[in-house]
Amino acid sequence: MRESVIYQDIAQKEAFKLVSRLLNRRFGELDSSLIEQVRDLSAEQLEDLGEALLDFSEVADLVAYLEQLKS
Repeated sequence: MRESVIYQDIAQKEAFKLVSRLLNRRFGELDSSLIEQVRDLSAEQLEDLGEALLDFSEVADLVAYLEQLKS
């Protein structure tokens, strides 16, 4: 079941909802371009971001994290 496209889509959407709430709580409202970059991450990447953001102290940390994922 975990391999189904529907399951993957649901997992990604739920992970995005949680991570976006955590980011908004930590940094306030974020730029829409950052939100879109986060929305494009896979469920696994979102889970990793959720853990990593515990160490973020400013939005620049998020930007650097997202840039690192691109490379």
